Amino acid sequence: MSIQEQSNGGSGFIVVADHPALDLLNTVARIDGVLVDALKSDRDVLRWLEAAGWPVEADLAKLKPQSLLQTARALRDSIRDLVEKRTAGKRVDAKDLNRFLAESRSYLELDQKKDGSLHLSRIWKHRSAEEILAPLAESAADLLANGDLRLIRRCESEECILWFYDRTKSHHRRWCSMAACGNRHKVAEYRRRRQLTR
Repeated sequence: MSIQEQSNGGSGFIVVADHPALDLLNTVARIDGVLVDALKSDRDVLRWLEAAGWPVEADLAKLKPQSLLQTARALRDSIRDLVEKRTAGKRVDAKDLNRFLAESRSYLELDQKKDGSLHLSRIWKHRSAEEILAPLAESAADLLANGDLRLIRRCESEECILWFYDRTKSHHRRWCSMAACGNRHKVAEYRRRRQLTR
């Protein structure tokens, strides 16, 4: 099974990182040695948000064409820069991500469930590309500020550029996916051992 076949719900997107901000970084992947950007249109961004578990009801007709795509790519670049620097122990400049956070427009809503308990949920406004992506920007900021940076990793395969958050019990996850890069590594190791015994 290839990494592309492991996408969420047959969407065609790679969703293996166990964190939406890292899954956004994985919208650029190396496929057959070539970097491929899965986000090519505003509609792709909405489809990706849905595949990542964040469906958004947004009227693209109200947005400038390609503005959601350009904004998502800018957010992705900002998050990638921050993740790479933070995991390398370097100082960061969060002004680009803070600009996204400043555009966030949301409010809390209190609902009563059928069992009588109260549930608090955040309602997001979706009038602009920045507002559509605001929950993702908040998730990235939370990961960078509160996540365990030792668990943010890049796949160990030399050909792979995908990121993941290691939520395994032992925290020894090495591959973006065992069915893809992990399996390729096991096959290569098996072949290497067979060559040594000949």
